[in-house]
Amino acid sequence: MILLNLPGLILLLQKKAIIDHASKHDFGQPHITYRLRDWGISRQRYWGAPIPIVHCDKCGIVPVLKDTLPVVLPGADKAGGQHTPLHQQESFYKTTCPKCGKAARRETDTMDTFVESSWYFIRYTNPGFLDGPIDPDAAKYWMAVDQYIGGVEHAILHLLYSRFFTKVLRDLGYVTIDEPFTNLLTQGMVIKDGAKMSKSKGNVVDPNDLIERFGADTVRLFSLFAAPPERDLEWNAQGVEGSSRFLNRVYRLIQQNLAAFSDDKAIVPDNLNEASRVLHRKTHQTIRRVTESIESNFHFNTAISGVMELVNTLTAVLGGEQEIDLPVLKQALETILVLLFPMVPHFCEELWKATDHPQTLDHAVWPQFDADAAKEEELTIVVQINGKVRAKLQVAADISDDEIQTIALANEKILKFMQDKEPKKVIVVKKKLVNIVL
Repeated sequence: MILLNLPGLILLLQKKAIIDHASKHDFGQPHITYRLRDWGISRQRYWGAPIPIVHCDKCGIVPVLKDTLPVVLPGADKAGGQHTPLHQQESFYKTTCPKCGKAARRETDTMDTFVESSWYFIRYTNPGFLDGPIDPDAAKYWMAVDQYIGGVEHAILHLLYSRFFTKVLRDLGYVTIDEPFTNLLTQGMVIKDGAKMSKSKGNVVDPNDLIERFGADTVRLFSLFAAPPERDLEWNAQGVEGSSRFLNRVYRLIQQNLAAFSDDKAIVPDNLNEASRVLHRKTHQTIRRVTESIESNFHFNTAISGVMELVNTLTAVLGGEQEIDLPVLKQALETILVLLFPMVPHFCEELWKATDHPQTLDHAVWPQFDADAAKEEELTIVVQINGKVRAKLQVAADISDDEIQTIALANEKILKFMQDKEPKKVIVVKKKLVNIVL
């Protein structure tokens, strides 16, 4: 398919005709104008990287010698712990000219923090390297960054600067990559009372107060659960309390069922009773759901929701009349802790230790789901007539669409609502829905 912007093409031809006419009659020539402007990187403030320049009355602007790099900021005042502006610290700005050796003044402006953030990820590949700004071998091994996660405020300038720095460093021979980042995830902002949470608006919630009351893991769980990463998060203090209640439920479940961890080599038997089979199936369904949610799009909110459903199922079967096989119970409890570990690491590690595992939880292997175990034995099919729900059917999981349609049309409730009318159309949404249009 070819898309043609006719007005734009006409304008382009008109411009070319004007330029050709001006050139032909010697009163104008074509000229390329670049709209890219120089980047002002200096700031009059204490923090930021010092600019390695010395001002000399005789030699003018002189760069510092390479073997004296980096220029280091002076420390804070010992008395009040305050940072005195650089232009007021003689011990910093009074120096000698690297060229003539006479008295000179060190530059007291510092670079914008965008300068450091434009290449720090390459320095991170070997932060202890002292023979230059970048260790070429480490940069070659680690770069490019596999996954970049940043706020929408970084979506233009920071990424643009990072690409610029990377390409300059490539041309200078420090790195071999052309692009700094392989994948990008732009996360949303935190919204409170309908506005972006910021100091200037005075609507900031101090996380330290919440951490002191609920713990860091609870606050982290709420932040991850409240919204997908690419969407804005609407702050809700009650949501933090809900996350706290959920973690307390998990804590009680583990502490009340420590006996399940007594046998290290317990194997799930083949002949499970109904309650154990339900829990076993839900455990493997949760492993599949959480793994896919995290690996495919970082949707920790749906991952946490999946674990919550497993906790609900576990609570229900434990409250039932049937005894749960200990290997099945142990597998479910361990799965909850391992799957929650990326979101609430301190909480899960403490409970993992309580279950007498020999190694810490960060050494545990991520569980693999069993497709057969996760398979549903029965499905609930909703039957609609002209878009209104009129019945629900329990059918085998491996049933075909034709069989579902036959069962739906023979259902007593459906026949009653149809009143001997012939269906105009029957739409079957695979393993979910039947809609009968009269």
